[in-house]
Amino acid sequence: MSTSEIDGIDDAIHDSVREELAELRSSIDNIDAAVVHMLAERFKCTQRVGHLKARHHLPPADPAREARQIARLRQLAESAKLDPAFAEKLLNFIIAEVIRHHETIATASSPDA
Repeated sequence: MSTSEIDGIDDAIHDSVREELAELRSSIDNIDAAVVHMLAERFKCTQRVGHLKARHHLPPADPAREARQIARLRQLAESAKLDPAFAEKLLNFIIAEVIRHHETIATASSPDA
């Protein structure tokens, strides 16, 4: 095989790899957009929970609920072939943000605020 033939094969491989990479990245971009929209919907619900808790003077955190959610998410992750430890870290991050929001709502709803 001549050098030009090898270059032609490399170019074809590179083009097909670039095309496949672009398709995969497009799918990833779509999934990322869906994740962001799902998180936004989740936070809309948790904001409502925060306002309900504030009105009824309930604590911002619910450790028993959080533990059940973590166990549930770990099971879902295992079923989906996702690392349960990663899923737990992600949920813990989300829970911490929700609690922060609930604390802010509670403070703003306080008669002393």
